[in-house]
Amino acid sequence: MAKSRNATTAKQPQNVPKNTLRKWIGRVVFVALLCAACSWLDSIKDRWYVFNPPFLHEVAKEAIAASPNDPQGMISHIMTNLTSTYPTSAKMISLNTDSSEWVFSNAGGAMGAMYIIHASITEYLIVFGTPLGTEGHTGLHTADDYFHILVGEQWAFKPGALEMERYAPGDVHFLPRGTAKQYKMHEGCFALEYARGWIPLMMPFGLADTFTSTLDIPTLYHTVRITAREMIKNLLIGKI
Repeated sequence: MAKSRNATTAKQPQNVPKNTLRKWIGRVVFVALLCAACSWLDSIKDRWYVFNPPFLHEVAKEAIAASPNDPQGMISHIMTNLTSTYPTSAKMISLNTDSSEWVFSNAGGAMGAMYIIHASITEYLIVFGTPLGTEGHTGLHTADDYFHILVGEQWAFKPGALEMERYAPGDVHFLPRGTAKQYKMHEGCFALEYARGWIPLMMPFGLADTFTSTLDIPTLYHTVRITAREMIKNLLIGKI
């Protein structure tokens, strides 16, 4: 019996490399399948887009013409246009029509406030701005970003540029995904911001300053509450 027990014990170390190899093969296969799935989803994500950038640009320009230097009037004009274009009865998309739901936004060192009009897995539409002015990092995102200036002015710059980019009311600052810039919004600047891509992957950037700087838990709560509520409402009608 002793010899048999010793023989079994001696054989066990020989199985360890085989088990380890199987585990690593399994991990590599899992990562490969995950990457393939993500690549496939990324290639078809445009089928879930509802908003059209040229249309939003026209809506922003119409709002500017209808209510010059009046951000509240512009927002009302935008919402009237959006709710008539995307009525609730059509069940294409869910919009947040409560324009009193403003929350602070601290991201990339910049601070302003935002009103979340729409949030889903692949798109968001917000009004963002500040009457005081702010400056910071745009973030490096997995979505294309269209920043329609409504009132005020925004400046931007990327490494290697020796002159700044200037965006005035009616202009669109387009930031392709994977691109980062420094930006500055001057006193009294508000914009209609539209992003299309993988929106949940943008959220760590949008919330990180809460944990590293502001510790503004009520703002964190309301931001997550409103965003999650709107995403769930859209998922329930089939809008990814």
